[in-house]
Amino acid sequence: MKILDSLTAAQRWSPNCVATIGKYDGMHLGHQRILDALLADAARRELPSLVILSEPQPEEFFAGADAPPRLNHFQDKVDFLEDYGIDAVYRLRFDQALSQQDADAFVREFLAAGLGVRGLVVGDDFRFGRNRAGDIALLRQLGNELGFDVATVAPCIEAGERVSSTLVRQYLQAGDCARVMQLLGRPYSISGTVVEGRKLGRTIGVPTANVGLLTPSLPMTGVFAVKVALPGNELDGVANLGFKPTVDSSAKPSLEVHILDFKGDLYGDRIEVRFLAKLRDEQKFAGLPQLQEQIQKDIAQARAVFSQGANETAGASA
Repeated sequence: MKILDSLTAAQRWSPNCVATIGKYDGMHLGHQRILDALLADAARRELPSLVILSEPQPEEFFAGADAPPRLNHFQDKVDFLEDYGIDAVYRLRFDQALSQQDADAFVREFLAAGLGVRGLVVGDDFRFGRNRAGDIALLRQLGNELGFDVATVAPCIEAGERVSSTLVRQYLQAGDCARVMQLLGRPYSISGTVVEGRKLGRTIGVPTANVGLLTPSLPMTGVFAVKVALPGNELDGVANLGFKPTVDSSAKPSLEVHILDFKGDLYGDRIEVRFLAKLRDEQKFAGLPQLQEQIQKDIAQARAVFSQGANETAGASA
């Protein structure tokens, strides 16, 4: 899959395309519905598919540190889209100039003249341009003039709730990993490269893989039963996502994973941590002995989660 960061690069890649545009934070079922429509339209026209991703996300540009926590960093989005079968991603820099660009000019200069869009697929509530003045009606009006079609996709309703990134964040904050799986169609996950940490886990008999985080804030915190995806393998584990209040006084978030019954060196490897169930909130213990005792309880509880899942799978196939 191609990663494009300029109109010159996009025009070298393809003179025409079918595109969608947005944040796509979470890649939830609503996003997937749009991607399915995009791929179908691109196949019908025999044109490549393009997803235009705003970076940074508009809320991050306007609100900075007060913006809602990201669900996915850019590379996670790219990995998901590549696996989904998208041909290219355009990394659209969201800055002051773009935020003030007139909606009409954005369509004419960027979508039509710049990217050669022949089909545009968006959600039915899509807004764009300065002060979010652009809407579906304007897109269709300009499409008729400039030679591209606009398709809208209805919202995805799951168990009576409209699927959105905001809804996913709410359930993550509530620790409801099962509901999040329903909204995403898969477990929520964080990926990153294993980096060196303080190696404290080794001293208490629970070695951990420290995953480098690429986002400054977290959509949830706590201790979780997780699956750890390694190249060619998926293993059970227990993860602490948060701020390690017992052993770390800094405000820097971290993701540490203890992989059950695993021996090996993962430094420099990129892994994906998939969150299956929340075991408890983070808490500050009086010292390392108390922390060590609790970690053993967490491991036992996680094993029970995995055992229950295995039993449910076996029952379903019987």
